[in-house]
Amino acid sequence: MTSIIKETQSIKEAVTFINAIDVNKFSRLISRIIQKLHLKGERTFSEEEEQKLQAALSLDKQALSLVLETAAFILEQAVYHNVKPASLQQQLEAVRLDPDKAEMFSQTWATAGPELVDRLKHSVFAPKKLEYVGWQLNLQMAQSSQARLKSPSAVLQLGLRSEDSEHQCCNHGGTEALCSKSTHTCMRTH
Repeated sequence: MTSIIKETQSIKEAVTFINAIDVNKFSRLISRIIQKLHLKGERTFSEEEEQKLQAALSLDKQALSLVLETAAFILEQAVYHNVKPASLQQQLEAVRLDPDKAEMFSQTWATAGPELVDRLKHSVFAPKKLEYVGWQLNLQMAQSSQARLKSPSAVLQLGLRSEDSEHQCCNHGGTEALCSKSTHTCMRTH
């Protein structure tokens, strides 16, 4: 199996900080991160809690931020790749994380991972979700001024689940805008 954790410079720095943290404190830290990981847009710790963590873990603000982001990244990668706890532990030890910390990650992943995966399965990652697609093709064959005119016109309707909706028309050259934020898009091609 390929490694889900590449040994980048920031991973190396984070591993150095994590290895210096007491195992019991690290256990509570990882448990909190995995509990809040599915809540996008919400911080794992408040400003006040982060200040207390800085003092308790003897880390400055930047180092604590790196530790929190790296731990969340590792858990997100474990979710994305649906990695087994033993494999996660092995990969963490391969990037030089202390065996006791790697085991802590592995145990936390084994107990809370399945619930996290289930929660994330039911959440929407994109701000809008495609509900339906409707289309219509019209062909204009002639006009009074042009006898041989053949002008196709397509109407594509995308139903997105969201509170707001828009109506947008674009020509063939503007179809890239079709991927934008509109709920009902009218596209004419010439």
